[in-house]
Amino acid sequence: MVTLFFSYSHKDEALRDELEKHLASLKHQDIIDTWHDRRIEAGEEWATQIDDHLRTADIILLLISADFIASEYCYDLEMNEALRRHKAGEAKVIPVILRPCDWHDLPFGKLQAATRDGRAVVKFPTLDDGFLEVVRAIKAAAKSMHGKTAEVPFPQKQEQRVKSQVVPTISGPRSSDLRVRQSFADHDRDTFMTDSFEYIAAYFENSLAELAARNPRLKTQFRRRDANSFEAAIYSDGKQTSKCGIWLGGSSFMEGIAFSYSGLGNGNSFNESMSVMDDGYSLGLKPLGMAFHSSGQRDALLTQEGSAEYFWEMLMQPLR
Repeated sequence: MVTLFFSYSHKDEALRDELEKHLASLKHQDIIDTWHDRRIEAGEEWATQIDDHLRTADIILLLISADFIASEYCYDLEMNEALRRHKAGEAKVIPVILRPCDWHDLPFGKLQAATRDGRAVVKFPTLDDGFLEVVRAIKAAAKSMHGKTAEVPFPQKQEQRVKSQVVPTISGPRSSDLRVRQSFADHDRDTFMTDSFEYIAAYFENSLAELAARNPRLKTQFRRRDANSFEAAIYSDGKQTSKCGIWLGGSSFMEGIAFSYSGLGNGNSFNESMSVMDDGYSLGLKPLGMAFHSSGQRDALLTQEGSAEYFWEMLMQPLR
């Protein structure tokens, strides 16, 4: 069985919990066993426990974010020890980019990240999509370390690991889902809504420019009316083939991010809208469901990139 160590900032604990939930399938198959500092029991020396597990783990996950990089303990101590063991061939270090940050030129930047092209997990359409890619990378790493199929458990390795540990630990049965529900204030929701709108606006502006660059017969237009609204249009051979207006609503009629094929107009009618929701652990955007999409996407709590892709697909539908 492969032992896995989480190196992370406590600011990212909710994302770490979500990842551990996705790793449950590998645990059920006795492929991996995981450890992080929340396993330290009362009366134990936390520094000793962290050092012992960091120095004996087979796979070390660096859960990367701006908070991880800013943490002296994560960056200076845990990361350096992890990279030392990786270079010595004692362990495999896998960077997992949780949130966008400047990481490529750092010491672990030369390592293959868990997601394709180092895409941040929160930038996937949903967190499930992002963590699924991470789990597949971890599963592949476990296979390569043992030269066997990941479906085969490794009981001998586990016995050797227990014998080789400097400080053996004994733990009873426990749940892998240790998430704690959070409450979100109005300020949190309003900030998330505004940030999401800005992300969608930038997403559309960049996507329209790239669409025109790749298709000579297409022309595009992006026009920002004000801080809370913009229009986008696509022209094929000079003829307008698709248009939309997207705006940030704040009235009793519509509070959220709205999409209309008619453009901005007076803002009283729309074809789809997104509202800020939470699942008890994180904030996301949920479509009203007026547009035609798969039920899974319609019912999912979308990330900022997921919501931008949702609206972009609506704009592109007439060109499909």
